[in-house]
Amino acid sequence: MHNSSPTGKPRSLPWRILAYLWAAPVTLPALLLFVPIAGLSGGKVHWLCGAIEVEGGWIAVLLRRLGAAAMALGHVILGRDQESLDRSRHHEHVHVRQYERWGFLMLPIYLTASLFLWLRGYDPYLDNPFEREAFGEEK
Repeated sequence: MHNSSPTGKPRSLPWRILAYLWAAPVTLPALLLFVPIAGLSGGKVHWLCGAIEVEGGWIAVLLRRLGAAAMALGHVILGRDQESLDRSRHHEHVHVRQYERWGFLMLPIYLTASLFLWLRGYDPYLDNPFEREAFGEEK
């Protein structure tokens, strides 16, 4: 899943390393913040399909407040619980690939697109091109 290019062909090791480095400015702060939070609050951390999944504990509380079941921050995927991660894994891995494509620019571009859509009267989540791509690949 994760080690494939958008065309579905396997990525070479140098490409995978470059993708991790390009997304690292988002991945590293997420790791340093959310892994300890999960560990201190009874949550769990797993390595799966090229990403670190963090779930439960205070992570679940945070995601409930945000109205989300799961979300990706670089190569870190936060989930309310294992079931949420299982249900949203493909969707969130689309976002992981988007971070690999856009690097640290992904967050400001995503948020700017959401703000622009909201100001124009559209849904800032469902109409966001990043979400549309992720939902489109679920089908």
